Amino acid sequence: MTKTILSSHQALTPDLPLTMRHLSPRVTVVGDPMLDGWWRGTSNRMAREAPAPIVALDARQYVPGGAANTAMNLAALGARVRFVGLAGDDDAGRRLRDLLASAGVNVDSLVLHPEVTTVTKTRIVVGDQVMVRLDDGQHGAFPADALSALAHEAARAAHGAAAQVICDYGTGTLVGPVREALLSQRERPGFTIVDAHDPVPWAPLRPDLVTPNTEETARLLGCGLERESDRTETVGARAADLLEATGAANAVVTLDRDGTVLLGPGGILHRTWARPAADKQASGAGDTFVAAVTLGRACGLPLTTSVDLAQSAADVVVERFGTSVCSTGDLVGRLAEFADSALEHDELVRQLEQERANGRRIVFTNGCFDVLHRGHTACLNQAKRLGDVLVVAINSDDCVRRLKGSSRPINPASDRASVLAALSCVDYVTVFDTDTPVPLLERVRPDIYAKGGDYSADDLPEAEVVRRHGGQVRILEYLPSHSTTAVVRKIRGDVGREAQVDGEPGPFAEPSRAMGSA
Repeated sequence: MTKTILSSHQALTPDLPLTMRHLSPRVTVVGDPMLDGWWRGTSNRMAREAPAPIVALDARQYVPGGAANTAMNLAALGARVRFVGLAGDDDAGRRLRDLLASAGVNVDSLVLHPEVTTVTKTRIVVGDQVMVRLDDGQHGAFPADALSALAHEAARAAHGAAAQVICDYGTGTLVGPVREALLSQRERPGFTIVDAHDPVPWAPLRPDLVTPNTEETARLLGCGLERESDRTETVGARAADLLEATGAANAVVTLDRDGTVLLGPGGILHRTWARPAADKQASGAGDTFVAAVTLGRACGLPLTTSVDLAQSAADVVVERFGTSVCSTGDLVGRLAEFADSALEHDELVRQLEQERANGRRIVFTNGCFDVLHRGHTACLNQAKRLGDVLVVAINSDDCVRRLKGSSRPINPASDRASVLAALSCVDYVTVFDTDTPVPLLERVRPDIYAKGGDYSADDLPEAEVVRRHGGQVRILEYLPSHSTTAVVRKIRGDVGREAQVDGEPGPFAEPSRAMGSA
């Protein structure tokens, strides 16, 4: 990817979606378009001729679905989108084209063919319950001239794009000449993502990312991934197999209500956790996720940050009924919810009592987290995997000044708290003003106290109080090349200088403190 002002951006702040909208990268979506119908009505009686409810329709809503929903989400988040797909030159196809165009999607490469039937999925909804879904689509093979026209559009549509998304729902349009056209592209965008029911046929494309869901991953790996099992560890152990089968550099496995896991050749790279949401009969959250992660990479965001951003976007749409999109405003609002999110200690203790009553294990960690970087997020994700609920306690501004000197913190406690709260792995954030978190630990009494660095558990002043209340102390791995001091030095243009910055030691003097007092 081309380096941008976002290339080292780690934090999910409310201004990030606005910055991405301003950058407005070009993105091409190639895939299977569908028209989703949501027909609402009421039902008070059964039919006389059959044991079926009579539904009196009140409203009919149509929205783009399938790959077209991915395009809609990208456009709503600020990308300049060109859509490449095949639909019928019928009422449904023309409606689909018009809906995409009205949302700002370029539909010049949407092929409407008179011998093709547009794929439609119509839900009949009574109250909040989908009573039945009616599916229609192409019967038999697609005409050769239709696929030839689509291949022509697919071959040229990625020109000048920062990213391309291939959405293969298995309808039969992305086969033969179309796949060959995509595999033989002369000019590839900087980022290619494959979102396919079966990504294996796309392995020769060598995509940068594939996004199989749980069912698709289980089928690829030939193993069970039941919700009761440790699905994260299972797919992490088989990461190399998954990447070899799909030809991808990385993979994000979506685990529905359990969030996602980002895999590289060596195993788990990153993890996100979905925010709890009521079952709203939402459809297309996976399309939203794919759109957001694509936009993030097209704007130069690190992959891990893009995945976190995509989780936040998906969390928006799962709270809605039907097929919907996450807009820039929606995402700004979601991330702004985490502002001023630090809990007072009394409220934190009350919330954790309820978590324990629900059988959840509490993990506690602490630090300054002044300038969030990869070392922080890696440790926080490790900490989250140790239990069910992650509590992050940050040093107050006065406390940071006592530890770091008068020039710190760079960011006040309220900003640090809101940035941390926006991470999907963090459940609660609080602020403490003492030199150590021991007084707070006496009240929280976590099941696990996690600390990053090369500490010995026996050297930590917090260890005694944690163990006295039946908890465990766990030392996390750390990234020695990532420290806040090094980041601050780089910002100030002093990279490589061994002299102290505002009285602080050099970046490698205390690498073990990257988590504890960063």
